[in-house]
Amino acid sequence: MATEEGNEPRSGEAVPQKAVKSAAGFVGEHGGSARAVVENVGHQAGARIVLIGADGALGDVMVADVATAESVVGAVEELELSDWDADTTAALKIGPEHRRRMARSHASRSRVS
Repeated sequence: MATEEGNEPRSGEAVPQKAVKSAAGFVGEHGGSARAVVENVGHQAGARIVLIGADGALGDVMVADVATAESVVGAVEELELSDWDADTTAALKIGPEHRRRMARSHASRSRVS
């Protein structure tokens, strides 16, 4: 996958192989293909590659910036760059354990001391 002109990974770095290996491993464990949604989480934090496996599993990989994230997606043949559209959200299957974990996380942040 080509990135937009001038949108190269930070400092001309090569595609981070650890991120490629992690994304490819997720694909292999969750049905042989996956969608990838790239989210900018800020200049300091970088970018998040949200992975939705063919089986509906959710995963993510953090990288330095959006251009690097796009290059990781492009390096894994079985990943399809996607957006949070109706098809992508419908492909996501969140199980009861994940819902409980998220509810606990939200409840602990909402408490007032």
